[in-house]
Amino acid sequence: MQSNQELASITRSKLTPMMQQYMSIKDNHPTMLVFYRMGDFYELFFDDAEKAARLLGITLTARGASNGNPIKMCGVPFHSLDGYLAKLVKLGESVAICEQIGDPATSKGPVERKVMRVVTPGTLTDADLLPEKAERPLLALCRVTQRKTVTTGLAWLSLASGALKLMEFSSDSSTADARLQQELERIVPAEILSGDTGDLFDEHAPCHVNRVPDWHFDAVSGHKALLDQLGVVTLTGFGADGLGAAFGAAGALLRYAQSTQGRGLQHVRSLSTESETEFVGLDAATRRNLELTETIRGQESPTLFSLLDHCRTAMGSRMLRHWLHHARRDQDVARARHEAIALLARKEASGPLAATLAQVPDIERITTRIALLSARPRDLAALRDGLLQLPLLREQLNRCYGQGLGGEDGLLAAIHTALATPEACLDLLVRAVAQEPAAMVRDGGVFARGFDAELDELRALSENAGQFLVDLETRERARTGIANLRVEYNRVHGFYIEVTHGQTDKVPEDYRRRQTLKNAERYITPELKVFEDKALSAQDKALVREKLLYDLLLADLAPHIGTLQTIAQGMAQLDTLNALTEHAQQHNWVAPQLVAEPCINIVEGRHPVVEKQIERFIANDCRFVNERRLLLITGPNMGGKSTFMRQVALITLLAYVGSYVPATSATIGPIDRIFTRIGATDDLAGGRSTFMVEMTESATILNGATEHSLVLMDEVGRGTSTFDGLALAWAIARHLIEQSRSFTLFATHYFELTQLPDSFPSAANVHLSAVEHKDSIVFLHAVQAGPASQSYGLQVAQLAGVPQPVIKAARKHLARLESQALDATPQRDLFAQQVADPYAQEEEQAPPALSDAQQALLDAVAELDPDALSPREALEQLYQLKKLANA
Repeated sequence: MQSNQELASITRSKLTPMMQQYMSIKDNHPTMLVFYRMGDFYELFFDDAEKAARLLGITLTARGASNGNPIKMCGVPFHSLDGYLAKLVKLGESVAICEQIGDPATSKGPVERKVMRVVTPGTLTDADLLPEKAERPLLALCRVTQRKTVTTGLAWLSLASGALKLMEFSSDSSTADARLQQELERIVPAEILSGDTGDLFDEHAPCHVNRVPDWHFDAVSGHKALLDQLGVVTLTGFGADGLGAAFGAAGALLRYAQSTQGRGLQHVRSLSTESETEFVGLDAATRRNLELTETIRGQESPTLFSLLDHCRTAMGSRMLRHWLHHARRDQDVARARHEAIALLARKEASGPLAATLAQVPDIERITTRIALLSARPRDLAALRDGLLQLPLLREQLNRCYGQGLGGEDGLLAAIHTALATPEACLDLLVRAVAQEPAAMVRDGGVFARGFDAELDELRALSENAGQFLVDLETRERARTGIANLRVEYNRVHGFYIEVTHGQTDKVPEDYRRRQTLKNAERYITPELKVFEDKALSAQDKALVREKLLYDLLLADLAPHIGTLQTIAQGMAQLDTLNALTEHAQQHNWVAPQLVAEPCINIVEGRHPVVEKQIERFIANDCRFVNERRLLLITGPNMGGKSTFMRQVALITLLAYVGSYVPATSATIGPIDRIFTRIGATDDLAGGRSTFMVEMTESATILNGATEHSLVLMDEVGRGTSTFDGLALAWAIARHLIEQSRSFTLFATHYFELTQLPDSFPSAANVHLSAVEHKDSIVFLHAVQAGPASQSYGLQVAQLAGVPQPVIKAARKHLARLESQALDATPQRDLFAQQVADPYAQEEEQAPPALSDAQQALLDAVAELDPDALSPREALEQLYQLKKLANA
């Protein structure tokens, strides 16, 4: 019996040489779609063809046969490649681009081909493939387990910007996966590299997981790879001393990134090391509930990011997105941004700056493409035009912090320094690049006149062809007497003299027939042939010369990559600050005060997104101090509890982002994390019910919250029986008060919990007010002291369109339940310290039974609709009730 390998060998021996070449290339990229260049198309074969046809919606055909079966094939035009790549990458696919590198005219057998580029979700640099306002980093994960401790090393690289980052943390084996998941949700990688025996299960990963050999994650090799990449002898200056697993991850990351690009990563020149305590912690539930960059339904707007994104450059938008997800705990960072916004607002600079920034291209990503030798001519023209805006930007900044404003160490002063014009780089671009260059180097017309004398000479030869043809045509008409003789050119047949069939008898002897048409003959003369050879040769030589000059130009720009990255960073910061200034001025936002004392004191705070969606938003206060740490929020559904809670979290987060905030004033102390437990969702794919999700999120909060955390908990315990839920809600609230001591907004419909402040002075009751009119309700959305009087559940159900008979039946049953309810005292004892079992009294004190007559009376009252009765009918009903009562 033959092995699979032998069968494969026999099959290949029967393939054509070209298909054998394809198979050898495919062997080196088994998990990728191989785009195999054939003339003007990229072709895919076998399973790749079937998969690509399905994903791209293109026609599946066949070419030749293997073992008697047609070879599946599909293809895409080479000039449409980017659109198809974008779609595949969005679906998480990786593609190997195989180009023809041999000359078809001199090749014996198949033209030599080679994979020139590998496109994966995490290694994109092309403008057409990348989202303009978001990063898509590549992340490598290395985990080392010793006894019950798991050390996780992360290294991630945004290839489009060159930003390389490391992180390492240790966790108990029981919490390691949750801790890792939290970091992955923060970083949002487009692709993850993991060892081929790693313990990260692909189905639970947030993106595509690419398995690579375990030996790629060797920590010693990774450390050396970092030293070589950064050109240093120690990593101490990057804060990377003492790391281990993170070095292993970095080694695998750099190896993979270099292999996909086919060259070194000369734009990766710096390294930053992040720690667990650097940023205000936000877990996945919090990012989702606060709708920072994506709504709960997965849409891009309305979100906090879409609201604030007044940036004029893609660089600024990406930085704003990063700031929202990476608010620094260090208050000095936020204060510096507040000060910069104040200066921009004071000098009314945001308008002029915005107009200038709108003329700036994506310098960050253009710089990367220069480093990777993939920049196109129009990238260089855009870079040149953007650099020309630097003097004006610096002049506009001078007006803000000149005259001593902000000091020499202020953020705007640092940005001013970063935006210094790179004279040598700009001079090279101005001299070299045409004002409006061609899209591709192969089309010619990239370089400005006067940059290269040889190129100018070759161009002149080609450009003078037009006048030569006009002169030749005039001379030949006079010489031959053929009035309609024409001298022309096309790419297929070159230069020719065209004579209609009726005039061919006048053709001179030195005319040589080149082509016969239906109505005319085309000729060539010795003089025209000599010119043709010279002119066409000049065109070809000019294109070859331009390609050489372009390669040299990219090489000459390479020393300026670091400077260009500094400019891009400064430009992004300025754009982001200017956008925040513009929004603050337009919507009456104020500068928050960050203080060292524990507090959150917001006066007339507003939800930044919701206030833009409704006509009139009710502002509310929120006051936390060291002695007041839990606000128990009651009130009707739709009364605004969740909005109030979210706006407190968003105002707190915005203050640490460095933005102004939507309030009359805001004073905020140290914050290490923001937690939210809001809404009812399930995780059916993960086998978790709604209540299980709720309890999992609650557990995360109780295990992670500290006295510097802000906690939002909404309707905890509603997914189980009344007494179970009440007991859990009470116990969770008590833990947050006594153990965590977090600043907590705790919304509930369990009115029994409103007695918590009687036992715990650091808790206080507030409620969202509403006014009842007849059977309807008017929400006032105002936060007031004390507990709510009722939940107004039936009124809200009525507003939602629940049928009137259902509402009436519910009201009737509610009256019955209330009549049978226990006295409030036993429920109040739930919170009494001396009662060991808070529900023991409930079980002992059963409610008194109603007589049939009493029950009949209650039913009759519940059935009445006073608004629908006439005075006479009302009087009759009253007599009936009196009769029932006396029965």
